[in-house]
Amino acid sequence: MIGVALVDDDALMRAGLRMILEQTDDITVVGEAADGAEAMGLVHRTQPDVVLMDVRMPELDGISATARILDAPSPPRVIVLTTFELDDYVFDALAAGASGFLLKRTRPEQLVEAIRVVVDGGSMLSPTVTTRVIERFTHTQPQTPAPAWVGQLTDREREVLRAMARGLSNAEIAEHLYIGENTVKTHVSRVFAKLGARDRAQAVVLAFHAGLVE
Repeated sequence: MIGVALVDDDALMRAGLRMILEQTDDITVVGEAADGAEAMGLVHRTQPDVVLMDVRMPELDGISATARILDAPSPPRVIVLTTFELDDYVFDALAAGASGFLLKRTRPEQLVEAIRVVVDGGSMLSPTVTTRVIERFTHTQPQTPAPAWVGQLTDREREVLRAMARGLSNAEIAEHLYIGENTVKTHVSRVFAKLGARDRAQAVVLAFHAGLVE
């Protein structure tokens, strides 16, 4: 059973999320919090697998809470939920270590799938939000020397990393590169190890920082 913690200062939003998740057979809501400070205590007490995190909240915002929660040993996965595609804080949340972000208008089945995906070590990024974040990132980040790990990647690993940055799944990468899906998984694991990335979302951020993706 996947344990999920709900963090949002809107009680109606939390109630709606709980209603959606409690209709599944493999997900249970372990608790709720109305701000980031409460979220930290909730995570410590309940040890959820996934946290659904709002961005704008009183006391402690979702970005700061995400960074603090993920800095602890054996942290849960965090999915950031945002209202606006142009939310100034979305990229910062991803950089803080969130495994994905979705718009609050995301369909219920997509939200449920996102939870399952991040528990398995993947990431779930809303396509429209991803586009906005990439546009913002590529126009505002200064050019810096490439990090040492860039030279450690093989040509195939670079191809796989670029494909991940385009949002392709392992199956789609396999089809695109004409290789087996198990081979893709091996390359993904090696990319994570060389980058020191915890998941696809963080790997993509690092790829943009290094200038491997335009």
